[in-house]
Amino acid sequence: MTDVVTPKADPRPVSAVSAAVGLCGLAGLALAVLIARHFGPIMDALGFPGWPQLADGSYSAVAALLFCGLPMVLWSVFVDKVHRRASTGLDWSLRRPVSEVLDTSIVKIAGLWATWALIALVYFLGRWYWAPPYDFSMMLFGVAIIPLILLSIPYIVWLDRYLVNPRDGSWHFGAWVAGRSDWDVSEIFHHLRAWAVKGFFLAFMLSIVPGGFGEVVRMDFGQMFSNQVGIANALITVMFLVDVQIATVGYMLTMKPLDAHIRTANPYLAGWVAALMCYPPFIIVNEGRLVDYKVHTAEWDFWLQGQPAMLWIWGAILVTLTAIYAWATVAFGLRFSNLTHRGIITNGPYRFTKHPAYLSKNAFWWLATMPFLVTSDSWTDAVRNTVMMVAVSGIYYWRARTEEKHLGADPAYTDYAGWMERNALVPRFFGRLRKAAGARLRPTDGPHPAE
Repeated sequence: MTDVVTPKADPRPVSAVSAAVGLCGLAGLALAVLIARHFGPIMDALGFPGWPQLADGSYSAVAALLFCGLPMVLWSVFVDKVHRRASTGLDWSLRRPVSEVLDTSIVKIAGLWATWALIALVYFLGRWYWAPPYDFSMMLFGVAIIPLILLSIPYIVWLDRYLVNPRDGSWHFGAWVAGRSDWDVSEIFHHLRAWAVKGFFLAFMLSIVPGGFGEVVRMDFGQMFSNQVGIANALITVMFLVDVQIATVGYMLTMKPLDAHIRTANPYLAGWVAALMCYPPFIIVNEGRLVDYKVHTAEWDFWLQGQPAMLWIWGAILVTLTAIYAWATVAFGLRFSNLTHRGIITNGPYRFTKHPAYLSKNAFWWLATMPFLVTSDSWTDAVRNTVMMVAVSGIYYWRARTEEKHLGADPAYTDYAGWMERNALVPRFFGRLRKAAGARLRPTDGPHPAE
């Protein structure tokens, strides 16, 4: 008899990004760090002596973005063949002649350039963009703008030859700029929201790229790995580097041929408020800010000093939480972005919870800071810090709910959320807690309703 293969009764929805994409990015980033840490000897071996031992500067950090992003692009196109997906909005069989799309492309180019001009105006007016660390981002944008303007012309014309609907948000904004009457205001708002996300977060991400990269390249692993705290801190720093590098690549490559474009940006004001209060210049959840949970606190190793076993255990937990946080970003591959829908991710840590980054990040803060312990021996400080930490976690819960509301308009997310409620570890755990709490609240006299 032949074996009968029975499919899973409740298969997990397919992820928009394969796990291999993120792994390719990790491999490329590891190669970049390896080269940067041995840059001088490598250049000597190639016959170019006199270079610094370490390539730990800002430009090396930007070059690492190429090492990280290119493998992900190549895998996405040549293995996953994402450019052939219907979700790109492209039909490669169309091949319209340039003469047929030129009028549309000109309007779209006008809309794109006008959008960039608006973003540049915001950068110009925002004084914080011309102070460290944002000044590095502004310098990069200043260098890149002319090549981007020139390359946008053939790119848009080429893309319009294959787009099923060339009149996208950029075209509608260009039509409005040109004084035409056939534009759609909803398309314009979608377009502006998407570019607002990219303009705001890309400037922030590029500003923090050099710091983490340089720190890892300069890291003395012999010294860092000499004790439990050093090992934990070194690994945590590496995890944050992974998160920042891959997330920055995601903000850069919002392109339809990669199926990494922004489908929608969050249309709800609450979503924007919840997200922006976690980032400068609007940040309120940090030291010296409105929600400051670190008044008279000390880090975890201070409270656990003299207890080697606990230092190992606590450090391992913190490293694990940071690894989950970085893994959540890696799972997005080319598509990481706040406040946007760029495809539903169902693999990696998203098999266990819908918000692995938020859960792991908040758990890390609670355990690393321990806000209920203070150096001032003041119960007032301890209570205040704890309440502030609860407020921080509440803000991230709010962010999660606004994101679910936004993504819930996509049936693919509805399917994923339903599967998670039925199968995933974290939703099922909280579901059982709610069920148990509900059972305790029911009156004991009389029959209980069927479960």
